[in-house]
Amino acid sequence: MQSDCATGRGVGGKAGPVTEDKAKAVGVGAPGAVSESCAPEGKGLSEKAPSALRSLAEAADLSLFAAKLTRLLLERFGADLAEIWLLNPQGALSRQGAQARSGEPPPPDPLLGSRYHHTTEAVVGPLEATGQPFAAWSLANHVEHLLVHPVTADGRAAGVLAVYSSRPIAADALSWTQLYASLLAIKLEDARLLGESRTTIAQLQLVLEASQVLNSTLDLAELLDLILKLACTEINAERGSVFLVDADKREIWTILAHGLEQQEIRLAFGQGVAGHVAETGRTLTVEDAYSCPFFDRSFDERFNYRTRSLLCTPIRNRTGETVGILQLLNKREGSFTSKDEELLNALSIHMALALENARLHRELLGKQRLERDLQLARTIQRSLLPESPPTIPGYDIAVLNEPCFEVGGDYYDFLSMGTDTLLVVVADVEGKGVSSAMIMSNLQATLRALVTHLHSLEVITLSLNEMILEDTHSEKFLSIFLGLMDTRRRSMHYINAGHIPPILVRADGSVLTLTEGGMVIGLFSAVEYRRGAEKLLPGDIMLFCTDGIIEACNAEQEEFGTERLADLVQANRRLSAQELVQRIAQAVTDYSRAGSHIDDKVLMVVKILEDLDPKM
Repeated sequence: MQSDCATGRGVGGKAGPVTEDKAKAVGVGAPGAVSESCAPEGKGLSEKAPSALRSLAEAADLSLFAAKLTRLLLERFGADLAEIWLLNPQGALSRQGAQARSGEPPPPDPLLGSRYHHTTEAVVGPLEATGQPFAAWSLANHVEHLLVHPVTADGRAAGVLAVYSSRPIAADALSWTQLYASLLAIKLEDARLLGESRTTIAQLQLVLEASQVLNSTLDLAELLDLILKLACTEINAERGSVFLVDADKREIWTILAHGLEQQEIRLAFGQGVAGHVAETGRTLTVEDAYSCPFFDRSFDERFNYRTRSLLCTPIRNRTGETVGILQLLNKREGSFTSKDEELLNALSIHMALALENARLHRELLGKQRLERDLQLARTIQRSLLPESPPTIPGYDIAVLNEPCFEVGGDYYDFLSMGTDTLLVVVADVEGKGVSSAMIMSNLQATLRALVTHLHSLEVITLSLNEMILEDTHSEKFLSIFLGLMDTRRRSMHYINAGHIPPILVRADGSVLTLTEGGMVIGLFSAVEYRRGAEKLLPGDIMLFCTDGIIEACNAEQEEFGTERLADLVQANRRLSAQELVQRIAQAVTDYSRAGSHIDDKVLMVVKILEDLDPKM
């Protein structure tokens, strides 16, 4: 008779392969003579075997399969106890199923789990010392013999089958336990695949639901909060933060709510863990945050918080571009895993799409708000300029004003300084846009205040220079032409402070430029200005403009110029002032159509007519 203790390999070991005859021995009848110590008990078991195996195969889940398998082990070997031990996620053996011949199975023997943790060979032999209370049960039931057979799934150890008996277990029993171990391995693989399928389905369901949630709002602050809540809930993290990436500025930023106000928080690439991930584009998982060189402890100190672990990952769009950073802190159970990263990666594209939509919506709202503000500013600026030129007997006056943006820095005005006295003003603030428009508004208010109390052109110009200089600190300057017209005597005194010289086209065809004056306004203090004077004769035409007219360029970058402007006036001198303004404006537009120079435009034409009111 065979000795009480024998060993054999697992699947494919000393016990030999599972042949068709051995399968029939387990399922239908024993393969030849078998020792009474290990032979199945009872009559007619070979007839019962097919139904038992069918029942085992029909087990819907792993727990039901384990219950049926342990019952089958008891019946086949006439044993006192049958157990299934499987490796848990931590790599330790734990009992997953047990049945006793009579009564409830005893508590698991902790020593078996540790003793056969790494076993790769089947063991048949006497039951060695066990831990309490299992030892008391084995003593009371005279259980002295043990069979342990390893279970291998997908080439890796998965667990063991354990059979306890009061009678010796023959080594031949390994042929049968080998088949049961193989069946269990197949069931484990099925369960694993089923679990992965269910996980995949659940993940797809989560992605679908998350996509619906993320696309439920275009408010960026609300979306950031939704993303954070979704990630913290699914990953089971305590808290976290979501940042957007500003690639142009190499910054990440987020929005914090303070009551009804929203505040932007910005960090440079490389600053902190989130900044490091933005710079490298790689996910960072840290089990001990304080050991990470990129971690900034000031957050914990400020909010009396203790960050233990963290997971920080980029949020990428369909092209792989990083549009955001998601940082999660302190997983509530265990550590952040690769499965957490996989889940966040699955959600990443949907987060990125929602973030980009919300960002574009935010930019659109900002653009619309700016356009409304600029439209209001344009309305206000136009209200600062004369609605129409004054009507003066003996004169025909017309004006064109075209800002290249919603608001501009070009300025013109007609200020009455007494009976028969008109101050004609044309100015151009350096630059374009809002800043120039603000200086222009300041200029208008300052000039109108000065002419109320001062009547000397030199004093007005000097005072204007000092006041603008004090306001702008030489960061902005402007050119201006001040022409004081005596409409009854038909003369004009003027000061040109660095402005495009107005053109005076005489009735006889001669052309003068009005250049007397001084330098631009707002750069230096205590500047001296000299006045010039011209007599105005019937048939004369004065033309005032800003550099948007003279410096308009064609495709060859050639300027329209003063000479071309004077020739145009000469050729169209019989037109009314308004018609002449329109003709010049159209000529400049046609000339510069293929050019690149864009600037504000002011064009003013003053024609001195032949007839005057006889009372003058």
